Amino acid sequence: MSKNWTEITVALAGVFQAAALVEQLAKTGFVPAAAQNASIKSLIKLDAKTTFDVFDGDIKGVELGLKVMADLLHNHQNKEYPDTLRYVLGILHLQKKLQGRKDLLAIIGKRLEQTQHQAEHFGVDHENVLGNLADIYADTVSTFKFRIQVMGDYSYLQQARVANQVRALLFSGIRSATLWRQVGGNRFQVIINRKRLAKIAGQLLKDA
Repeated sequence: MSKNWTEITVALAGVFQAAALVEQLAKTGFVPAAAQNASIKSLIKLDAKTTFDVFDGDIKGVELGLKVMADLLHNHQNKEYPDTLRYVLGILHLQKKLQGRKDLLAIIGKRLEQTQHQAEHFGVDHENVLGNLADIYADTVSTFKFRIQVMGDYSYLQQARVANQVRALLFSGIRSATLWRQVGGNRFQVIINRKRLAKIAGQLLKDA
């Protein structure tokens, strides 16, 4: 069966977007609300039928991810996001470890359903919603020995609000990484097919 490279690209863009937002947040204390909300929504979009549905059926939901991914995979660097690729690789590694833990996946599934109801009431950008997502991440993903070392301004990272946002965004990256594997993505593509992925990302941005 042939791979759907568009879906693979969109799902991977979700990972890049989460990673880029984490970097921006850790260094500035703020992130674009629209991009963050799109990433957080993907975590609680439990009944999506397609990759696009996960991001509200609109390519603009992963516009930042597509831009950063196209740049990093094509040029191997981006002055604004020097740590993003490292975060992406860390997210992919954690997702692979998580997919082998049915016990943790069961906990995540149950608690995300609860958070989904909470988000419907308060909105995805509410501090209680972000705090709950951060707690789920801390109780499951953070139990692995491997940790993603987030670099940034300590004055921001020590704030509870920023810490919760960072964990929630990393969690959304793992969600996108899961989706990426489900539609046929694998780690070798990031190396072997990086130009193809960058080209598709660029085309999606033009068509948006």
